[in-house]
Formats: sequence, C-alpha cells, structure tokens
Amino acid sequence: MKFLAVLALLSFSMNTMAQNAFQKKVKENKAALKEKASKDAKDEAKRMKKEGWTVSPGALPLEKQIDRYYAYIEQTDDELNPLYYTGEGRATAENYAAAHMQATELARLNLASSIGTEATGIIDNMIANKMLADDQAASITTYISENKTIFSQKLGRVQTPLVATRQLKNKNKEVMIRMVAKVSSVHEIAKDAIRSQLETEGKELSEELKAYFGKD
Repeated sequence: MKFLAVLALLSFSMNTMAQNAFQKKVKENKAALKEKASKDAKDEAKRMKKEGWTVSPGALPLEKQIDRYYAYIEQTDDELNPLYYTGEGRATAENYAAAHMQATELARLNLASSIGTEATGIIDNMIANKMLADDQAASITTYISENKTIFSQKLGRVQTPLVATRQLKNKNKEVMIRMVAKVSSVHEIAKDAIRSQLETEGKELSEELKAYFGKD
C-alpha cells in the first residue's frame, strides 16, 4: 500500500511538473509573439507612411492603430491557436465617404470568408464521426460559399482597429480598413448556418446532432 501511495504521489508530481513546464513554455511563446508583433507593427507603420497612408483628423495615430491591430491578431489560446479572425478591405472613390463605405463592405465580406473556414472544419469533423453524409456536406459548403453577403451581416458588430486613407495622383481617395472578429463567434455562426441549411433541406436532426449544435 505504501509503495502504491508513493507511486501515485510520484505520478502526480510528474504530471504537475509537466503542466507547469507546458504553461511556462506557453507564456514564453506568447511573450515572443507579442514582442515580434510590436516590432512588425512599427515596421509596417513606417512602410505605410512612405506609401502615403494617413489617418483622419481626431483618429488614433497610424502607429497606434497598427499596434492595436497587431495586439488583436497576436492573441492566442493556451495551444497558441489565434483568438481572432481578420478581414481587410480597400476601395477607391472620388470622396472619402464613398471609399470608406465600399472598403467596409469588402472587409466584412473578407471576414465572412472565415465562416466558411470554420464551417469546413465542423463539416469534416461531422463526416469523420458519421454525423453527416457527403451529399449534405457538399450542399452546405455550396450554400455558405454562395451567401457571403448574408453571413457578413450575421457577423454583427466587429472591431475595426485600423482605418487608413491616402490621396492618389488623380485626387481620388483610397481607404484601407482592417477588421477583427472572435474565432468563437465565427464558429457559432458557422454552426448555426449548418443547422439552418439542414433544416431548410428538410433534414430531420438526430438527437446527436441537436446535442452537437447545442440547441433544442
């Protein structure tokens, strides 16, 4: 009994040491990523200024906006998976307002493509677990890819850490917008899209699927 107790204690100690070592490694990796992100942000700000990019009066300086954008994209979970998806849009028009509106829409559409990425991962997992047939998977994939505009609206309110503008030689205005959205939010939208499409096609959801989607 004493031997088993000692063995259990040793096993517990080794597991604790392994977890502590893992957490330490994660912190070191995150610190390294943050340091690299800050340097990359400064380098990009310098490059963009040379290309003529500026910000609107009253907005945060370009360096601060880029640094804020990098602060989002360098965030990761404990396994170093990114916590945010990003989307960028650029548009040119005779005036700032029109270019800004078009760039915003393009950024949202670009961000909406991440819903397809999440949906693909979910579908692959469902097929592997025999929860979804190949023909159903193909139908859902097509539906999502053909309705990016709808899904860009489903994103709701997103963060816009970077808005930059520059005047071109022909006096037109070009606007660049970068948006970010939480991976977890995009994942939920993808799940809802898959569930909705299955129901639209008249597919009766099994109890297993209902549990997977997390809704009654």
